[in-house]
Amino acid sequence: MGTIIQENFLLQNEPAQRLYHEFAKDEPIIDYHCHLPPEELGEDHQFENLTQIWLKGDHYKWRAMRTMGVDEKFITGSASDKEKFMWWAKTVPMTIRNPLFHWTHLELNRYFGIDEYLNEESAESIYDRCNELLATKEFSARGIPKKMNVRVICTTDDPTDNLEYHKQMAKEGYEVKVYPTFRPDNILKAEDTVFLRGYISKLSHVSGIDISSLKNLIDALQKRVDYFHDQGCRLSDHGLNYIDSDDFDESAVSKTFHKIIDGNGSLNNDEISSYKSYILYQLGIMYHARNWTQQFHLGALRNNNQRLLDNLGPDVGVDSIGDFSQAVAMSKLFNKLDQANSLPKTIIYNLNPADNEVFATMTGNFQDGSVPGKMQFGSAWWFLDQKDGMEKQINALSNMGILSQFVGMLTDSRSFLSYPRHEYFRRTLCNLIGTDMQNGELPIDYDWIGGIVKDICYGNAEKYFGFEK
Repeated sequence: MGTIIQENFLLQNEPAQRLYHEFAKDEPIIDYHCHLPPEELGEDHQFENLTQIWLKGDHYKWRAMRTMGVDEKFITGSASDKEKFMWWAKTVPMTIRNPLFHWTHLELNRYFGIDEYLNEESAESIYDRCNELLATKEFSARGIPKKMNVRVICTTDDPTDNLEYHKQMAKEGYEVKVYPTFRPDNILKAEDTVFLRGYISKLSHVSGIDISSLKNLIDALQKRVDYFHDQGCRLSDHGLNYIDSDDFDESAVSKTFHKIIDGNGSLNNDEISSYKSYILYQLGIMYHARNWTQQFHLGALRNNNQRLLDNLGPDVGVDSIGDFSQAVAMSKLFNKLDQANSLPKTIIYNLNPADNEVFATMTGNFQDGSVPGKMQFGSAWWFLDQKDGMEKQINALSNMGILSQFVGMLTDSRSFLSYPRHEYFRRTLCNLIGTDMQNGELPIDYDWIGGIVKDICYGNAEKYFGFEK
C-alpha cells in the first residue's frame, strides 16, 4: 500500500492541481535562510546512516519521541544509531495530524523513492535501503541540494566566523551558490556581561580592531559586515524575543559599554535595552548601505526546560511560542531608520499566530516604492511551518498586503533532508489560490495566476535578494 504522498497530495481541485504541476513544481529553490553546517557542505560530508542525516539534531522529532514516552537514551543518548531510528519508526504512526507525519513520508519518497509508511514493521528494510543510497555520491552533502534543484543556500553565521568553507566552495565552483548570512545575536547578549565581554574580545581579534570604545565596537562590526559582503553575503538575521528600540543617548550607551568591558557588574534593564537599541540601529544603517536584507525572527520562548538545558544544551526541543509585545518597538526601530533614509529591505517572521495580522500590517507602513515588496511578512516558521500555519500566514498577507510580491518559502533547517518543505509550501499555496479559482473568486486564467505562483516560488526571491549583483 502506497503512502499518503500521491501525485495530488494537498491539491483538492483541478485549478490547484494545474497551478502546482504546470507552474510551481519545477521551479528552482532559493533557500535564503537555513542552518545547514557550512563545514559539511565544504567537506562534502558523506552521512553514515539515516539516523545521522535525519534524526541527529532534529528537535521536532525529539519532542515527539519524548511525548511518546521514549527514554532519552534512545533520543539524544548513548543508544546506537539503529536503535534510535527504530524508536523513531515506532513513533511515526502516532504522529498523525502532526506535520511530522507528512514531512517524514515526503522526505522518504522524494529522496529515497520509498512509497510505504514508516512503522515498526517497515523500519529495518527502510533503514537498510536508505543507508545504501546514502553511501553514494548523489547523497553527499553537496549532492543532495543539486538533486533537489537548489540554486542558492544561505547559511547562518556568526560575525566572528572566518567563512573558510564558503570561500572554498566558491573557489571550487560548486554549482549551488552557498552564501553566508550575518547573525550578530551574540553581540546583543547584554544580560550576560561575562559572556559579552568575552565575545567582544573575540570580535576584536578577528576584526583586528582594539575594541576599547563604543566607536571601536561599531567599527569592528562594520569591518565584519564588509568582510561578509565580499563573500557574497546579502542578508542578516536576528533571532530575538522582540525588537529593542528604546530612545538612546550615545554617551549613556558608551558608559554602558565601558561597564561591560571593565567588568563592573551586571546591567540594569534600562542599560540593557538602550545598548541593544543602539546596536540594532547602527546595524540597520550598515545593512542599508550594503543593500542587504535584514531578517527578524521574533517571538520564541527558548530553553524552557532547565534540566534538559543543563544536560544537553540549547536547541534540543524545549522551546515554545512566546507572547511578547511586538508592534510598538518594531514600529519605532523601522521608523527611526526610515527617517534617516537607512531602512533596509526587511523580512519579519512571527512565531505567535495571534500576531499574524500585526506583522502583516506593519510591513505596509514602511513600503517606500524603492523595491517591490521591500518590507516582507515572512513565511510561517518553526511551529507554524505546517499546512495550517502556512495557510494562516498566506491569508493574513493576502488580506493585509500584496501576496504577489511575497518572496516565498525557506527551510530554516539544520537537515539536508528538509527541502520538501518547499514542495509542501507550494502545494499549500496552489491549493489556496486554486480553491479561489474553483469558487469563482479568481478568474480561471492560468497564464496570469500561474505567473504569480511561479514568482512566489522562485522569481520574487531571485530579484529581491540580488545575489548575482
